[in-house]
Amino acid sequence: MVEVGSLDELANESAIVVSVCPPAAAGDVASAVSEAGFNGLYVDANAIAPATAKALCEPFGHAVDGGIVGPPVNTAGTTRLYASGDRADEVVDLFAGSDLEVRTVDGPIGAASAVKMCFAAWTKGTSALLFAVNALAEAEGVTDAIEGEWATSMPDLLERAKHSPSRVGPKAWRFAPEMEEIAATFAANDLPSGFHLAAADTYGRMASLQGTDSASLADVIDLILGNETN
Repeated sequence: MVEVGSLDELANESAIVVSVCPPAAAGDVASAVSEAGFNGLYVDANAIAPATAKALCEPFGHAVDGGIVGPPVNTAGTTRLYASGDRADEVVDLFAGSDLEVRTVDGPIGAASAVKMCFAAWTKGTSALLFAVNALAEAEGVTDAIEGEWATSMPDLLERAKHSPSRVGPKAWRFAPEMEEIAATFAANDLPSGFHLAAADTYGRMASLQGTDSASLADVIDLILGNETN
């Protein structure tokens, strides 16, 4: 790591810029890098819709679209960066020998983001649904009954409901705009977008968990229902 002091200096000295930030900030980051006069290879690796990726990459003469699947890289085999665009192979070379695996996707700018949108539509979308179902059960007074049924018929789901809040809750604030990008991707293909607009609403209600070390299912339920939490 080399400290350069300013974004302008970074733009002047770098051959490649990789943008990884919360989805809602992707536009601001791309604009700032472009306005700094960067003329190298811009890699937008954010969780954004294909149309958003195309718009953000357009100001750059050379760009690659990216989408990250997996946790922050600690060990090999856990995390993949999907890359698309004419210069995607350069991103493969950039991370060769590292613990991050880069997989190219046939297609133009937007193809890698589509992979990310499809993946997160299921993983994060179903987590939001599970939180909302638990809130519904609490509102209807049938929590014990539904947990008893899950323990009998779907024990894996019961375990997921109990353990997901500590992992997902503190990150819900940035999952909400990601769900909106997924909804936009569905809508752009004339597919139902309401699933993920509801997921965005669910995660938005949990945004106050940002910065917490963990969260319990009770915390999540209270926030979704609009109750005061301790």
